[in-house]
Amino acid sequence: MKKDFMFTSESVTEGHPDKLCDQISDGIIDQFLRRDPFARAIAECAVSTGIVFISARFESDAIVDFTKIARQAIKQAGYEEPDFNAKTCSIITSLKELPPNKQRYLDEKQLSEAEIEQIPVQDQVTVFGFACNQTPALMPLPIWLAHQLAKRLTAVRLEKIVPYLAPDGKTQVGVEYCDRKPNRIHSITILASLDKLSASDAPDFQQLQKEIRETAIDFVFQNLAIKPDEKTRIFINFDDPFAIGGPAVHSGLTGRKNAIDTYGEYARHSGAALSGKDPTRIDRVGAYAARYAAKNIVAAGLADECEVQLSYSIGFSRPVSIQVETFGTGKIPDEEITGILQQYFDFRLAGIIKQFNLRFLPAIVKGGFYRKLAVYGHMGRIDIPLVPWEETDKVPLLQGLIFQSLK
Repeated sequence: MKKDFMFTSESVTEGHPDKLCDQISDGIIDQFLRRDPFARAIAECAVSTGIVFISARFESDAIVDFTKIARQAIKQAGYEEPDFNAKTCSIITSLKELPPNKQRYLDEKQLSEAEIEQIPVQDQVTVFGFACNQTPALMPLPIWLAHQLAKRLTAVRLEKIVPYLAPDGKTQVGVEYCDRKPNRIHSITILASLDKLSASDAPDFQQLQKEIRETAIDFVFQNLAIKPDEKTRIFINFDDPFAIGGPAVHSGLTGRKNAIDTYGEYARHSGAALSGKDPTRIDRVGAYAARYAAKNIVAAGLADECEVQLSYSIGFSRPVSIQVETFGTGKIPDEEITGILQQYFDFRLAGIIKQFNLRFLPAIVKGGFYRKLAVYGHMGRIDIPLVPWEETDKVPLLQGLIFQSLK
């Protein structure tokens, strides 16, 4: 296992075409669940020049206006260009009602342990959860910094601090590690697209670089212990000084940014998309449960890094395999941590839905719940209220167990 290395992770703004698709897909899921908590729904989206395509399969009593959700997402993302905007883009839908499912109206909160045990998963998937002590959110530093820069890039556009920016943008941060701990910032890359309507009013390239560095990079790093130094390579619109982005330049698709949604490839992630799926999909909620387990292990001090792997097979309520890797940082053997997870964490589909209240969060959280996760990551979201897999409520239990183990 490497001790000294450099690692990069990227993030994108909410105007990136892939993320626009994720927001539309999760906006649809929010709307279904807000009106019918027991809805089953899968929504996928694609965007390109002047067009949005939505494919959805669902079983629900709710009436959902797919076109309205898409236009609202496009408008809120900030697209107003003639070749792609909320008013004139064409929206094509392919909708199919799913056959009735006998388990659709089961309320997990009312089920007994025996009844929860009888509800199997309907998909096969291996999901991963990860946590480390590199940031307050217990996330890897490269992806955490990349998300902060992407958020700030959007903020300076919306607040008109840098008024000529367009919605599409991308960030990347490289971090040098010594003994598996962040040591310095190796590089920072920002690609900020410019609004066609105001690009002619934009300053020259040097001024553009100066404004983005001062308003985004300097702002994000101002209170951090690790900052860019004189050797840090900083690239701002390096290959295209006055870049134009958005769906008119490159198409978007739901679920195409799994690494950004999870751990920036610092840890493993499933190949299954997270957005556009209701809570009965184990490939979505299983990833949340794995993150919850890994985060509580690290927060309790059982390890500095922890990856939890859960493998599910169709027809089983529980994972057929649970594996833990602490990369040599565990205070007790990985096998013992695995045993603790098996005994004290519920990885059954109905158990996860029940514990995390996943059916009802869209009605509780103002402005929807799942759509907020569609940008800047599904994991490490301590900036969003009521994200249950970011809770560390198992820490007292785990610390008590490790105390007994070390006696």
